[in-house]
Amino acid sequence: MIEIERKFLVTSDAFIAEANQSYPIKQGFLNTDPGRTVRIRIKGTKAFITVKGKGNTSGTTRFEWEKPIEIVEAESLLLLCEPGTIEKVRYEIAIANHIFEVDVFKGDNIGLILAEIELTNENETFHKPNWLGQEVTGDPKYYNSQLARHPFLKW
Repeated sequence: MIEIERKFLVTSDAFIAEANQSYPIKQGFLNTDPGRTVRIRIKGTKAFITVKGKGNTSGTTRFEWEKPIEIVEAESLLLLCEPGTIEKVRYEIAIANHIFEVDVFKGDNIGLILAEIELTNENETFHKPNWLGQEVTGDPKYYNSQLARHPFLKW
């Protein structure tokens, strides 16, 4: 239930040709408090409720608990969420022993493309593809919960 991940800006759409799969994501937040974010997500044909805790100093590690729920439940819960919905298309790209998840945002966050990689420890090394840009791990403005409240187009 501990998530270790790093997040990067993406500099080109070259990742699309490398993608194994893609699917739409719609999500909202029942709570955006950094100490206990509660997210409702519809990911393709599946739905989830997720609770995330506050990140460590570097922003790479934090508590995450996620459970599948029925899509009809997620749709009802999305109606109860705080203002601001995240819509994006996620691409999964396998590189060596890792999967990069690249999110191409839509709506009020159009123009933003972020890549995340989950690691087994904070010091784990990984191959950085040429489309990977500046690291933004730990920068709260790139958290989905904050993008819902303060979208990219309003920066």
